[in-house]
Amino acid sequence: MENHEKNENTTDLTGDIFSQRQHKAEELTAAGLPPFGQAFDNVQPIAEVRASFREEAQEPLQMRVAGRLVGRRIMGNAMFADLQDSSERIQLFVSKKEIGPELFNIFKKLVDVGDIIGVDGELFKTHAGELSVRVKSYTPLSKSLRTLPEKFHGLTNVEQRYRQRYLDLIMNDDSRRVFKQRFAIIRAIRGFLEQRGFIEVETPMLQPLAGGAAANPFKTYYEALNAEMFMRIAPELYLKRLLVGGFEKVYELNRNFRNEGMSRRHNPEFTMIEIYQAYGDCRTMMDLIEEMITSIALEISGSLKIKYADELVIDLARPWRRVAYHDLVREKVGADWFDISPEERVKRAIDMGLVVDESCPDFEVTHEVYEKLIEKTLIQPTFVTRLPAVLVPLAKTCADDPTVVDVFELEINGQEISPGYSELNDPVEQRKRFMAQLQQGGEGAEALDGKMDEDFLTALEHGMPPAGGMGIGIDRLVMLLTSAESIRDVVLFPQLRVTT
Repeated sequence: MENHEKNENTTDLTGDIFSQRQHKAEELTAAGLPPFGQAFDNVQPIAEVRASFREEAQEPLQMRVAGRLVGRRIMGNAMFADLQDSSERIQLFVSKKEIGPELFNIFKKLVDVGDIIGVDGELFKTHAGELSVRVKSYTPLSKSLRTLPEKFHGLTNVEQRYRQRYLDLIMNDDSRRVFKQRFAIIRAIRGFLEQRGFIEVETPMLQPLAGGAAANPFKTYYEALNAEMFMRIAPELYLKRLLVGGFEKVYELNRNFRNEGMSRRHNPEFTMIEIYQAYGDCRTMMDLIEEMITSIALEISGSLKIKYADELVIDLARPWRRVAYHDLVREKVGADWFDISPEERVKRAIDMGLVVDESCPDFEVTHEVYEKLIEKTLIQPTFVTRLPAVLVPLAKTCADDPTVVDVFELEINGQEISPGYSELNDPVEQRKRFMAQLQQGGEGAEALDGKMDEDFLTALEHGMPPAGGMGIGIDRLVMLLTSAESIRDVVLFPQLRVTT
């Protein structure tokens, strides 16, 4: 991408460029070429135009393209320009001979890098072998009053890339690639589930109780009902109501909101898919997500091996490792960890550099070991199974040990991609779990204000079939499949600090 408009870019940088471009817009209007044009019909994507070229064609191929000028090179009575749309980029050849002196001079003097134009022309190859469009006519569609970043410097400020994502998408080929892959991944997920009989549903994002997960919610107020409401932290309890209602394979792909910190792996507004299948269990979900991710990886990138910049390679080839939570803890901190006293566990955890004390519930000490010392080491796909029951109040306990639940957490590249459960469908036991959760307090408990979701419990009392369920963090899955290092690189408009 080149910008040879020296007459513009070497002027005083205090706002003169903006004024100059406004003046050019006025001159275009005076010349009968409105700078902010109307519809430009029958446009062909540049990628399709490029693919349609045939060396052996008897007649030049006529086409109509539109997009943003991202570079130009003036060469006397001709010029070359680069036109970019969402699919590809192509070179334009603009000559005084083809379009006439008046339109050529207008293009030369009044059309700038950054402008959006429509072009009618014919496809040919230059002597240098560059596929190009010989411009027969052009139409201004939108005058850019501000200049694009320079080609070789681009958007060097990372935060500016996120705040002005539109510039990032114009200038950064990698950003466009990642987001195209994101859209393709979401489309592939929907296709995968549809082929297997799942139906997509929609449940409330504005809820009277924040349930379905342990997290701090965003609060709002519904004036018409004179009631405090919450942005949902998970759709789980509503999707299970649909299992009760007879929909046996359901999923929802939509936004969740959690009033928590921001980091390279966390955004307070994030995309999640939750999937439920009647008459299944957590092993049903393990098989489903293994097949889903591997098939999507092959569809998107053609490989099950994902390469990262630090030469790390993640191999998605099946089968994936399945290992119990307690076994991972024993491997890391000693085979006797669950045999020693709670006080000794606290002492050992402190010796390992963890921030715990004797006031912490015993299960939290162990979970701190897991989250801080183990999870980040699980690089290759790993299903961590049989978690402590106290951590997962919505799952069934294991038949052979009521202190653990029949669940998994799928870990890849040191982060959780998906939790999955054999769903608890006993309403009496569910009520006990909710009561215990309220009594323990902790994250998200204040949103319940001492209340249980009685409507959900009533639904369970009508009978919910045994089921497997899971959630998949779409943003993290896209990070995995595109080798992105930060969640902000896969979210079009990530949450940022408010500027004044």
